[in-house]
Amino acid sequence: MPRLLLIIALLLPAACAMPAPSAHDRAAVTGRIWVVTGASSGIGRGVAERAGALGARVVLAARRAEALEEVAAVVRAAGGEALVVPTDVAHPDAVEALAAAAEGRFGRIDVWFNNAGVAPIGRFEDIPPAHHARTVEVNLNGVIFGSHAALRRFRAQGFGTLLNMASVEGRVPLAYHASYAATKHGIIGLDGALRQELRLGGLDRVRLVTIMPWAVDTPFWANAGVHMGRAPRAPAMDPARDVADAIVWAAIHAPSGEFPVGFKAGAAVLGAQLAPGLTNRIAADAIHRMQMQQAPPVPDRPGNLFAPSPAPPTVEGGFRAR
Repeated sequence: MPRLLLIIALLLPAACAMPAPSAHDRAAVTGRIWVVTGASSGIGRGVAERAGALGARVVLAARRAEALEEVAAVVRAAGGEALVVPTDVAHPDAVEALAAAAEGRFGRIDVWFNNAGVAPIGRFEDIPPAHHARTVEVNLNGVIFGSHAALRRFRAQGFGTLLNMASVEGRVPLAYHASYAATKHGIIGLDGALRQELRLGGLDRVRLVTIMPWAVDTPFWANAGVHMGRAPRAPAMDPARDVADAIVWAAIHAPSGEFPVGFKAGAAVLGAQLAPGLTNRIAADAIHRMQMQQAPPVPDRPGNLFAPSPAPPTVEGGFRAR
């Protein structure tokens, strides 16, 4: 614990705030076309609802059509417009159809948020290879397909904002999250290369922001695959709506680059730069204690890797209250 307090004290000055869009930001959002994948619950739903409340035209993508219709109703009630396009982002033709539907309805795309994600949690060798492969298909390939569809259109129109959901785990991987962490490392590498291409191509009006949150209290944990006989958990989760608001703020204000969301994310990323060995040891000990010793027992399950989960399609997961 003293070492943990020491590193927190060291990193405090560099911690990132968790901003939220203000009333003045409405002009930057009203009438803009936002595509959001993974929009049926969690952060994706929170971003879609906030953008809609600011007057955006939101194209909602996920596998659960009925859940997307619920989000669309919230967006419309708040004054935005919504188009529902059921999509499995692991399929490039489906992602291209999503982009075509957005263009066909609204004429262009201003913001594209690649957010859909899944995770099997447990010891690496206890998880079937097909589950690891599916994680890569959704989390990394889905971002590649979405980025490909968005950037071709941004290049043609000369502007646009691409948000790709990575994670603090892209810099500080966690035990029992191996393939999930691998995909988040991959997204950070992908985005770094794409930003170089945008600069070399002179596309100054195309921004690419890599979103890097800490663990967030969403239905992600109820939807994750279980391969260790205990409920998926993470320490000190951030509120989902606060993170969603910060992402909407980033879509409006953040320059191209990596965007750690909040104090804990900023501290973890800086810790990985300044003291990687110590940061990884602290992370491993914390996740082992919470996941393997403190989390309540549950039966193993595949989660939502291969089929949508029946978990309620809410923004918040309700885990912090427990």
